[in-house]
Amino acid sequence: MQATAYTYDAESRTGSVLLDDGTPVPFEAPAFDAGGLRLLRPGQRVRIELDDAKITLVTLQTF
Repeated sequence: MQATAYTYDAESRTGSVLLDDGTPVPFEAPAFDAGGLRLLRPGQRVRIELDDAKITLVTLQTF
């Protein structure tokens, strides 16, 4: 699923994304770490994976 990075705290590696319908969904450090990213800027398009409405992976969207 695709989303847009909304917030990100580099110190805690947590943040939130906005789904395409505008719904904010938070993510925790394990989901960020699973994607292998080093930084995330608000507005970047990302790919996320959900498990029971909890984000388990955040990575950059590639085409």
